[in-house]
Amino acid sequence: MDYRPLGRTGISVSPMCLGTMMLGSFGNSDHDDSIKIIHRALDAGINFIDTADGYSAGESEQIIGDALAGGRREGVVLAVKFGVPHGQDPNHRGASRRWITEAVEGSLRRLQTDWIDLYQLGVPDQNTDIDETLAALSDLVTAGKVRSFGASKVPASQIVEAQWTADRRGHARFRTEQPPYSLLTRAIEYDVLPTCLRHGMGVLAYSPLAGGWLSGKYRKGHQVSGPSSAFRAQRTGAYDAASPANAAKLDAADALGALADEAGLTLIQMAIAFVTRHPAVTSGIIGPRTAEHLESYLAADGIEISADVLDRIDQIVPPGATINVADNMWNFATPALTAAYRRRRNSLPAGTGHLCAAQPGRRHDLHDARRTKPVGTRIGAGLPRGRQRR
Repeated sequence: MDYRPLGRTGISVSPMCLGTMMLGSFGNSDHDDSIKIIHRALDAGINFIDTADGYSAGESEQIIGDALAGGRREGVVLAVKFGVPHGQDPNHRGASRRWITEAVEGSLRRLQTDWIDLYQLGVPDQNTDIDETLAALSDLVTAGKVRSFGASKVPASQIVEAQWTADRRGHARFRTEQPPYSLLTRAIEYDVLPTCLRHGMGVLAYSPLAGGWLSGKYRKGHQVSGPSSAFRAQRTGAYDAASPANAAKLDAADALGALADEAGLTLIQMAIAFVTRHPAVTSGIIGPRTAEHLESYLAADGIEISADVLDRIDQIVPPGATINVADNMWNFATPALTAAYRRRRNSLPAGTGHLCAAQPGRRHDLHDARRTKPVGTRIGAGLPRGRQRR
């Protein structure tokens, strides 16, 4: 297995990253079996592991900590995501300094380690100023608890804003982005991947098998039974064969499967190789639940896809296209596609209605290039016409 630079961090990682969402109650609750999966991946040359404090409520981190105990931690680049809600406490989520400093301690404890190589904001937080987030994460780097930090599911415009803010405020910057990317989910080719390339950011592409749609079992003439994992089984609508969006995915998955057969590859091999061979992608995140899953993913190592096959892939799913727009996960990153955001309220000042409708009472920080501090403008629902609050 070859190794690649993780953006401009100076760290080298394998082209496949072991994702661990399925290790724990979300998927495989057998800790001993999960540890064997991790050890097999490491023995195969994978040196990159991705997890999150929200995976099985921290159980995934505990499994990794046990697997790396006894001297294996030093050879692993460990990536951890934070930001999803933990319990009912409104301050146990998001990207505030308060939660970041608390969340990292919990992850370090569960992982049985003194440092995290890559700490990632797993869900964009529309209610926290990016300056606050970058400052808190930069302090973790200074303290030696985190080596580098990144984010996930961030739109290209916000990636640029974060880079600009880090430069203006003297913070460390996001070094990586973790977006969904697969043969069926190609929207990030339009702007996210080119933006990451321009800014020297590493890209950890997750869900290269599109949530199992590219595993090979979703083919015409076969019953679409849905996923086997407990976590994914809850998303019944995502695998409903009667859904028009899923019918289109099945058509595409079937055509891609036939193409893979023609090329002498499994669909899994073609799907993973497609993702990892993109010039902007550092590593594709594979998320096995079983040892058999892992072996089928490892078989994609070193696979090259010919230009002819790539051209035919483009005919099935055009570049920059996503079969089901929901798979882009834009609902986590921005409210811009919600009905409330797109519909102006005539009773509000011109130019503010769409913001107020989407996020009433939220503080929007507008950065002025002539200033050294953000200009804070609070836009609240129901303001009298022509009146501004300071």
